[in-house]
Amino acid sequence: MRVSREQVVENRRRILEAAGRLFRARGFDAVTVAEVMRAAGLTHGGFYGYFPSKEALIAAALAELVVVPAIEPVAVADYAGHYLTPAHRDDCAGGCPVAALGAETIRQSPEARAAMTEGLRRQIARLGAVAPGADPEAARRAAIGSWAAMVGALVLARLSDDPRLSDEVLAETRAWIGQRADEAG
Repeated sequence: MRVSREQVVENRRRILEAAGRLFRARGFDAVTVAEVMRAAGLTHGGFYGYFPSKEALIAAALAELVVVPAIEPVAVADYAGHYLTPAHRDDCAGGCPVAALGAETIRQSPEARAAMTEGLRRQIARLGAVAPGADPEAARRAAIGSWAAMVGALVLARLSDDPRLSDEVLAETRAWIGQRADEAG
């Protein structure tokens, strides 16, 4: 039976959404193509009609996950206030792909790394557009440092088995970013 062009687009969206959630929750190596297709509500046999390989799926999923919304730039301290929360920490499958998959992406295909790099560029530009700083270079430095602190803090908070320490890492990083913004602003 032939599938309409619209259904192909919808199926591909479902595959990418399922892959993104599974990869963030369990990592690239722990997820099989069959699991992705099952989570998307499709048969395993249909996978290769959409992607030539699991590596291509990883690259496409990362490209979808790291798209920075085309919305107004966001203040770094405000963004940190939403990013560095226990709810975000606890939602690996639905949370930040950089914190969940950044270290694993280093060992992926050039296409996967390029997707993550493009997401990094966009996030730095988004945060840098309103980051505190006397000049564009200082604002970019603040954006890079703050983004690195946020991602690092989320990774550290997720790896801790001590809930109080995990919460403290989030809260203190939020406070540090807010203090830096106040001092520069």
